[in-house]
Amino acid sequence: MATNIGMMDSAYFVGRSEILAWINSTLQLNLSKVEEACSGAVHCQLMDAAHPGMVPMHKVNFDAKSEYDMIQNYKVLQDVFNKLKITKHIEVSKLVKGRPLDNLEFMQWMKRYCDSVSGCGHHNYNPMERREACKGGKDVSKKSAPPQSARGTTTTAPKSHPSRRGDAPPPAHSTGPPAKSVKPSSNASVSAYDQQITELKLTMDSLEKERDFYFAKLRDIEILCQSPNISNLPAIEAITRILYASEEDASIVEEAQAMILNQGGVLLSDNVEEHKIKTDSQKRKSIINLDVDVAASTILSSRQRVSFDSDVHCSESPLMTY
Repeated sequence: MATNIGMMDSAYFVGRSEILAWINSTLQLNLSKVEEACSGAVHCQLMDAAHPGMVPMHKVNFDAKSEYDMIQNYKVLQDVFNKLKITKHIEVSKLVKGRPLDNLEFMQWMKRYCDSVSGCGHHNYNPMERREACKGGKDVSKKSAPPQSARGTTTTAPKSHPSRRGDAPPPAHSTGPPAKSVKPSSNASVSAYDQQITELKLTMDSLEKERDFYFAKLRDIEILCQSPNISNLPAIEAITRILYASEEDASIVEEAQAMILNQGGVLLSDNVEEHKIKTDSQKRKSIINLDVDVAASTILSSRQRVSFDSDVHCSESPLMTY
């Protein structure tokens, strides 16, 4: 059971058309956009289809128009999540705005979860009957039914029309279809424009998220560079120079690299000088120690001679002459 899935999961690569087809077939609706489900009522009924009887459908409002009514639906959905111990976070503030990308991502997660629970099928589930207990559920069911009946009447109308006017001349009968064929073309063009607008909205939302992500990263780097412990380091100064550079300054990267290299050369020369000073001091210490050792050895040898002479005198050696 997928409660928390990563952003790189295959569920988040399901297309908008596939999501819409899944919603409409599961709940017998006629949604044309994913963001039309932003009220939260569709999500509640999808959970009811996955777990029959778990959702109190009498509390769900399919006629929710204001954000307050939508939030009430999401509260019902959150209660169901808590009962089922689902840890998925619901970003209500973004979903009620009707933003296409946020609603698409959450609906992609819903599809993945429902498929993992029901095995891509909802047997013996009557969505229209369950929707009758909801506020505005009957109206939604009625609205979802007319498009199919309307299509049936449009296809049967040309056939019944000639039967009523069987005695009419052929030219008058043949002029009818061209006048009616204009409407489908206009509807097709409108739907194509709507699809393009939706795709542009999705692209814009994706770009805004990417922009906010990288801006937050740059802000973190700026705060780190401003800390007093490391603000004076050459690398930090170079990074700060790049952050605050203008757009027209194209050579800022080369200048920053030169700053780091120059500081590195100065540090290297300082280290060499310090090494020389240390070696000279060590040499001087070794020379001084050598002189001290020589002096100590000479003093020690003279003392040994005196002690040797005194020993010979005290022993009354026959070699001593008075």
